[in-house]
Amino acid sequence: MTAKHIILASSSRYRRELLKRLGLPFKAWSPELDEHAFAGESPRQTAMRLARAKAHAGLGPWPQAWIIGCDQVADLDGEAIGKPGSLAKARQQLRKLSGKSVLFHTALCLAHAEPTRSHERLVTTEVRYRVLSAREIDRYLAREPAFDCAGSAKSEGLGIALLECCLGEDPSALVGLPLMALAQLLRAEGFELP
Repeated sequence: MTAKHIILASSSRYRRELLKRLGLPFKAWSPELDEHAFAGESPRQTAMRLARAKAHAGLGPWPQAWIIGCDQVADLDGEAIGKPGSLAKARQQLRKLSGKSVLFHTALCLAHAEPTRSHERLVTTEVRYRVLSAREIDRYLAREPAFDCAGSAKSEGLGIALLECCLGEDPSALVGLPLMALAQLLRAEGFELP
């Protein structure tokens, strides 16, 4: 490994693909964490707590590495919207989100054990879903079963056709890893990026 190595504390294939864009070597590792929200915790608080917990979980096994923890929670009027996991739940979720605006809170934590340093960012993207008919929902889910995505639509794929508008500072945040914020933090810690 290089003198400055990176561990991505995530099992998400989407985050792995995004991180590859920066051209830095890294290893993906999946921390074993309970990702349920705490009672009374807002979706943005949940996202930040989990990103921090993932990054800090990697500090023990890799005290010399930079650990990237990231989490995303979709928020419909203060209610967390999770990954549907099945066709029936994805249909139900898309019916519920039809014509509505959802906030996707993507939290990032970059941590290092020796010496101890930790940087955090929260990037929120507002996504407005079009008014969707039952036929459009079924047609979409038949072509792109987005059961592993909160909000049941892959904005980086065909799911973009379900959306009316995306408002945010970093398009990669909506997919799950805010690369602009991460690149800024990595540069500040001496990583060579353009």
